This record gives sequence, structure tokens and C-alpha cells, in this order.
Amino acid sequence: MRRRLLTRAGLTAALALGALSAGLAPAAAAPGGSGPYPADYSTSGSLPNHTVYLPVNLPNERLPIVVWGNGGCSGNGTSQVNFLREIASHGFLVIANGNPNGGGSTSSQMLTQSIDWAFSENSRGGSALNGRINTSEVAVAGFSCGGLEAYAVAGDPRVTTTAIFSSGLLNDGDDWQLRRLDDPIAYFIGGPSDIAYGNAIDDWGKLPSTLPAFMGNLNVGHGGTYDQYNGGEFARVGTLWFKWQLKGDVQAGRAFVGQNCGLCGTQWDVRQKNLVLQEPTPDPTTPTPDPTTPTPDPTTPTPDPTTPTPDPTTPTPVGGACTATYTVASQWGEGFVANVDVTAGAALNGWVVRVTLPNGAAVAGSWSSAQSGTTGTVAFGNAPWNGTLRQGERTSFGFQGTGSGSGATVTCAAA
Repeated sequence: MRRRLLTRAGLTAALALGALSAGLAPAAAAPGGSGPYPADYSTSGSLPNHTVYLPVNLPNERLPIVVWGNGGCSGNGTSQVNFLREIASHGFLVIANGNPNGGGSTSSQMLTQSIDWAFSENSRGGSALNGRINTSEVAVAGFSCGGLEAYAVAGDPRVTTTAIFSSGLLNDGDDWQLRRLDDPIAYFIGGPSDIAYGNAIDDWGKLPSTLPAFMGNLNVGHGGTYDQYNGGEFARVGTLWFKWQLKGDVQAGRAFVGQNCGLCGTQWDVRQKNLVLQEPTPDPTTPTPDPTTPTPDPTTPTPDPTTPTPDPTTPTPVGGACTATYTVASQWGEGFVANVDVTAGAALNGWVVRVTLPNGAAVAGSWSSAQSGTTGTVAFGNAPWNGTLRQGERTSFGFQGTGSGSGATVTCAAA
């Protein structure tokens, strides 16, 4: 039996590193995250020793569930606050082990308690979440020691996907946890400098042969990007995984699938197994033509046969190549966060949105786009993973600004 690269002695060091990372004060995050539903955290008397992250204003859509184990198995439910609030802002119910700024250690049973609570709240009369939770879509995830907690709960039949962040099983005797996996799994690891890298690679090689799986390595080490603005790159790609797996978002899925995936050829080192992108199927409820509809009048002149027919492969523009919708997600005294939705009026291989800011406003940082300029009219081109859109498909990007975000105007064009 081969010894793992990270032994139990190494676990002590890993837990200490996770706890150290968890103890750092998070970077100042824009209120609510970058998603369309600004989020915050709270607690519930019926779920002690947990922290609940939710959109401040619940969207019309039901919220899939993401339960989270902290780095170092820390009892601080806000130790990855930037990261978890970012995920919730995209329309998820996120529940972390531990109280806000709490102490002590957690266990995998606390993840199960989170799932139990979400299911109960969805059916409890008088609950603000009654009927608002999608209990058919559940992700279990965790960082470092929290990833080991996630592995332990991945066999719960209610779980539909697992996400492991900078973690891996410690002993070959625990490999039964890999063999029982039957839902898609993703690994987001900090590259060769991550203390969990060797263990994660070992787990990857032992996954069931038919299991859909993704691994992305970003060479940032074991600490990840959780404390960065809106959780940094780990939050961005983690959110894409959850949007694909829990919401069926095909555009998000393109980040992970195929030789030309959105993360392929970027700073991420990508591995894939058995991943298939299911394109949306036509709505079976769409009515069929009425057979009683009158046939055309035979006296109507036939079209001129010399007139060329349109090429059926040429996309038909709908309201131009693309349209953009600008919203201010959060505004505070000295700045704001804005989101921009891009909708393709025709098939696109790239797009550019130009945002004309109000006087005195400036862009401080952006995500999911290639920014050019900071004041006046600022151009935002597509990122490598969100430029290809079919007619009618939508993607989004966002930015943080200084000053007031109110009154900006936007235009969209094909690149």
C-alpha cells in the first residue's frame, strides 16, 4: 500500500496552515459580491454553530444549496467570507460550518446538519425560505480540512455534486470514499506549491472510471484566493461549476468541457474526465402547428425563382449583434459595484461593451472581461471563456468603481 505524500504528521501542518489562513482578516469586499443578487450572512436559531449566506432580496428562482467546510476545520463561519458571499450573490443558499467569527473545530456531521436544515426550511410554514430552495440540487464542498469533511458527506444521496478545494485524502485506507462517488466532482487546487497537491493528484487517479470529473490547478499555493476581492479566481471558477452543475447553465459549463474549454490554455492547468455539455433541448410543450390552419391561396403569385434565398447558416441579427444591460448592484459612499448582462442578438465569437461613466466615476477593478481604460468611456471585451455566444444566449461581467455608478450608459458590438 503506497504511502500518501501528506501523512498524518503532515496533516497537522496543513491544519495549522488552514487555520492561519482562516484567521486572516478578509480583504475589504464590495457589499454583496459581484452576482445579480447582492448577498450577506446571518445565523439561525434553528441551526446553531453555522453561518448562512443568502441574497439580501431573494430572487424569483429557487436557490440551490451549497454546504461548506472551512479551512483548518475551523469553527469560524466567516473565515472565507469573501468567497462564500460571492457564490451566494449568484443565487445560491450557502451554509458554512461554524458561527461568524466563531472558534473551535467542526465535523463532517455539521455539513449534514446544513442539508437537513435547508430541506426543513423549504417545507416549514412561516419560513422566509418556504418553497424558495431547490432541494434537488445540493453541492458539498470544502477547503483543506473542510475538503475532507466534504468527502465524508459526498455519499449522501441528496448530494448532486462535490467540490474539493486544496485537499485530498490522507490515507489509502480511506479510498473507499472515492469508490462510492457517483456524481460529478471538481477539484480546485493551488498547484504544485499546494501542500495538498500530491494527495489531490492521487485521488484523481483513483476516481471511478466513468465519473464526470474536473481538476483545475492554479499555482497560488495552499492558501488559495479566498480572502481576495470577491473571493478571487477560486470563487469565480467555483461559482461557474455550481452554476453549471446546480442550475444547468450551459454557458458556465463551457468553462470546463472540451479541448477548447474556457479555462483551457489559461493560467489554470486543466484535467478532465467524462465531461459532456448537454445543450438545451427544445421545450416539449411548444405547440405544434394547427392542422386546421388554411392553406395558402393558390392564386397568390409565387416568389421569383431568380431571387436568392437566404443562407440558412447565416445568423439573423435580432436587435443588432448584441445588447447590454447595466445595473448598479451596490452603491456606498465612496464607490459602487456594477453588473453588465450581454445578450447575443446573433451568433458571436467575441464582443465589446463600452460603458460611458458619469463624471467623476472611475473603474477600480473588473472581472470576467478584458478592460481598457478607467474613466470616461471604458471598453470591456470578452474574457477567453465567455466570448462565444449563440443567438439569444447571455453572459455577464462586472466591475467595481469609485464615485457614483448611477446614470452610466452602455453599448454592445461584435468584436
